[in-house]
This record gives sequence, C-alpha cells and structure tokens, in this order.
Amino acid sequence: MSDSILSRRHVLKAGGAFAVLGLAGCSTTAMPIRRPVEVAPVELASAASEMYAARPDELFPLPAVPYQKIPARFRRQWVDNPTGERPGTLVVDTTNHFLYLTYEGGKAMRYGVGLGRAGFEWAGRGVIQYKRKWPRWTPPDEMVARQPKLEPYSIANGGMDAGLRNPLGARALYIFKDGEDTLYRIHGSPEWWTIGKSVSSGCVRMVNQDVVDLYDRVPNRTAIVVIGQAAV
Repeated sequence: MSDSILSRRHVLKAGGAFAVLGLAGCSTTAMPIRRPVEVAPVELASAASEMYAARPDELFPLPAVPYQKIPARFRRQWVDNPTGERPGTLVVDTTNHFLYLTYEGGKAMRYGVGLGRAGFEWAGRGVIQYKRKWPRWTPPDEMVARQPKLEPYSIANGGMDAGLRNPLGARALYIFKDGEDTLYRIHGSPEWWTIGKSVSSGCVRMVNQDVVDLYDRVPNRTAIVVIGQAAV
C-alpha cells in the first residue's frame, strides 16, 4: 500500500486479537482538537527544526531530536487525508508505519511511528479512554517472568518512575474497546532512530516531541482505528 492510499474498504476490514502487554495509567482532562497550521514546502526545514527542538519546559526536559536523520516521510506533516475516516479520528497504519489524525477539509496530521511486537498484535476500532503525561511503566508479570531483570519495575514493586529512560516516554494514550482495556498504547520514546521501523518491544512508539503534540491535539474518547496485519 502506498503512502497516499488507505482505502475505506481496507479500514473497515480492520480486526484482530488483543495484545497481551500491560502498561498502567491514569485519567486526564479532555481538551478540544487543535487545527494544524499548513506549512509551505519551502518552510518545511525550518518548521522541522522548531518541531523537534529541545523542550526545556517539560517536567523532564526533552533534548532536541536530530530530525535530519529521520526520513522526511516520517516527520510530522500536514497531508491529504487518505483514510476515509471522519474528522477527529486517529488511524494507525501499521503497514506503512504512519499515524494519522484526521481533520475537516480532507486533511490530516501525519506522524511516523515505530512498532514493536504488540504493535502488530491488535487491530480494530476503539477509543482513547484516557491519556497521561510522563506515565509510570509497569511491565506485566508475563514479561517479568521472561526478563527477570525487570523485577524492580514489576506490578508488585510499583513500576518504573517517569523520566527520560522510561519506555513510555513523555506521554501515553490508552486504547479501550467496548469499555475494556486492550492493553495497547500509543506512547513516546527517546529512541528516535526506531521511527519507521519494527522493533523488538512496545506498541506504537513516537518521537517524544510528536507524542507531546498529539497529546495536546486529541481529547479523551477520541475514536481510533488500527489497521493491522489482520486487515491486509
């Protein structure tokens, strides 16, 4: 499937089983969707410099991202909406490693994402039940059993404190379906070099600066569609 085509039929066929990767979280306050500012091609370089600049205002100051090393197609950008979904919907295209937030007028904000095993194990429709800034990470008992070195961050031990080394990064969005936690997350990551790639662990990971931007654009209960391998 090309960058510019995500057929309506493809989206409607999305479905699949829930991932078994537990990450704890808390509720947050809803906010309206922000309309992105369209950027002319000649301004893209300076815009990227600003988008991926250091964020000293964060609870844990974010370092600048060397965006020049991220392929241009995976940098945050305003594009024509190829998903066929109504405005205000999140669409994760796991085939092409893109996440779209759809807007009126046939437009969308597109972000590049990295995908771990859990990122390919769930597909379907749900909602962003809640979001959290600088969340704790709590690996499930099954993961701790496989990787005993994670025992200090187990559920029994209260998880890992927020911070730059926390696997959930600066923000996390928690996906539910029919009132149940899918255990599927969109989250930040300091590992910008994994964007656009499939990696060993995690769900849907974004550059921290991008997940901060997404967090500010979407309210709780935002509809989300994940197009996974089951939809291909």
